[in-house]
Amino acid sequence: MSATKTGYFTHAACRRHEMGRGHPECPERLDAIEDRLLATGVLDALDRREAPEAQVDAIALAHDPRHVASLNDMRQAIAEQVEAGGYAYGHIDPDTAMNPYSWDAAVRACGAVCAATDAVMAGELQNAFCAVRPPGHHATRGRAMGFCLFNQVAVGVKYALDRYKLQRVAVVDFDVHHGNGTEDILAGDPRVLMVGLFQHPFYPYSGDHPRGDNMVNVPVPAYTKGDKIREMVEATWLPRLEAFKPELIFVSAGFDAHREDDLGQLGMVEADYAWITQKLKDIANKYAQGRIVSSLEGGYNLSALGRSVEAHLRVLADL
Repeated sequence: MSATKTGYFTHAACRRHEMGRGHPECPERLDAIEDRLLATGVLDALDRREAPEAQVDAIALAHDPRHVASLNDMRQAIAEQVEAGGYAYGHIDPDTAMNPYSWDAAVRACGAVCAATDAVMAGELQNAFCAVRPPGHHATRGRAMGFCLFNQVAVGVKYALDRYKLQRVAVVDFDVHHGNGTEDILAGDPRVLMVGLFQHPFYPYSGDHPRGDNMVNVPVPAYTKGDKIREMVEATWLPRLEAFKPELIFVSAGFDAHREDDLGQLGMVEADYAWITQKLKDIANKYAQGRIVSSLEGGYNLSALGRSVEAHLRVLADL
């Protein structure tokens, strides 16, 4: 059987964003992914594409214009300090900062998801993975937080609903942290179903009380292993996704629930990510003409991250 046409969207700007020495959300994350995909030959099977800049109007579908303006103001302030001869950071919270390249990286991350959506909806690609950073799923409608500036998956969802007039779009989030920003933006929209699992109690200390009937939140105790997580997915996610019959699936693909990742305490391994991806692909093939757009969120152990993304992409691309 021939391989599925899977897109791989990225941009050099996403490597230039950084938040200071020793920060776990570092440019080397993208290097680890690409090195693994090159070494295993997986990258050769993908349709590699450069992420464009997102239009500000597209970002504003998911974010308050005041939030967009505030980050733009910070970008300009940083640029002025650089012009004066310094290298500047703009600090948003103790974990989240901008450097001179952060705005471009975040705009390219949103552009990757929108461009992937266009390509998948046009039938040019069956599915796509966006190797972008900063991550996005903690960014709420009006606030950057938790390493995240703009919420590229939420932007993609709003873009798909607006441009293609879809009636049923699903979001799947398997990052170790609750996607509070995505929930904030999409809760209550009957055209969207979001299913997520996350360690709880844990940052950002939310998700145990879903904010809308379209939210399927699965809090998972620390040290839960992959077999138990699979049982939870079978019992909670899959029946709701089957009943919803999505026309397009977005994935907030965080790999920090891996047992080797020190930023979480869950016990998933590569085979678990492959299993979840296959379940999502089965639903997409049944209801959505196979259409999946996946975007990188967390994952901070570089070796585990590269291996997990490889497992995810092997399933997406039928390798």
